[in-house]
Amino acid sequence: MDKLRAMQAFMHIADEGSLTAAARVMSSSLPAMVRTLAALEAHLGVRLFNRTTRRIALTDEGRRYLDRCREVLGAVQDAEESLGDQGGKPRGHLVITAPVLFGQMYVAPAVTRFVQRYPGVNCKLMLHDRVVNLLEEGIDVGVRIGALEDSTLVAQSVFSIRRVVVASPAFLRKHGLPKHPRDLASSNCVRFTGPSEPWWTFHEKGKTFTVPVSGNLEFNNAAPAVEACVAGAGFGMFISYQAAPFVQQKKLVTVLEEFEPPKRPVSVVYPHARLLPARTKVFIEWMKDELSQISRTALATRAEPARP
Repeated sequence: MDKLRAMQAFMHIADEGSLTAAARVMSSSLPAMVRTLAALEAHLGVRLFNRTTRRIALTDEGRRYLDRCREVLGAVQDAEESLGDQGGKPRGHLVITAPVLFGQMYVAPAVTRFVQRYPGVNCKLMLHDRVVNLLEEGIDVGVRIGALEDSTLVAQSVFSIRRVVVASPAFLRKHGLPKHPRDLASSNCVRFTGPSEPWWTFHEKGKTFTVPVSGNLEFNNAAPAVEACVAGAGFGMFISYQAAPFVQQKKLVTVLEEFEPPKRPVSVVYPHARLLPARTKVFIEWMKDELSQISRTALATRAEPARP
């Protein structure tokens, strides 16, 4: 039995969730994959998966063995890449994902600078406003905003950003500054479709509460909603980076800062800490450095006090 290939087969079965998918990834046949797994379990003397006609799941022994397989295969891959890299320069393919607007504003320029610095790496950036399954969709690195729910991923938090309420100076001169989030319930609010609409979340005295909001404008994307607020259409609630350029240009003013909900982390995420090609490791450090520079701008700081 080729132990390394058997360990690779086992890892792919665990990652893909089925023997059929693992066989496809390894360019093998389903019967060959079944035989490899049976031989590995017989060699180890333990059952690695609980299998039914509908699903396959790791046993406790399988989970422990999977961690060790990642260590071993990661070390083998690192050794091979250290010989193959010319002059220590990373090369190969990278697939990256990020939220649409944040990706357009910050991640895409960072990726462009990365390939200019490392021309041997081919990068593909995919922007989605949904939680992407990195393993299922073949993505190497993601930039995420918010808490990480998938425990199979590694997350390195770089900084935190705020959720802010903004309005144009002209709108505030006409309608006045809100003193409490409850004032928004009777104000015109520009909304964009999301899981919390039509409720906006705030924080006061250690407790979270929501306020129902309404208005005559609603979008399915943040960018036109921000533009509508700049035009004086009403109040808007956004992640701070979405409104940051207009706040810096004094076209928008932040209000109700003392009631903002807890900050949300911006993280670089990737599958598995120990099975990373050199190009992925270099890119992760590159993106962390790029995001750290972003955190030192108005993106993560409070604006000047609002004045009507």
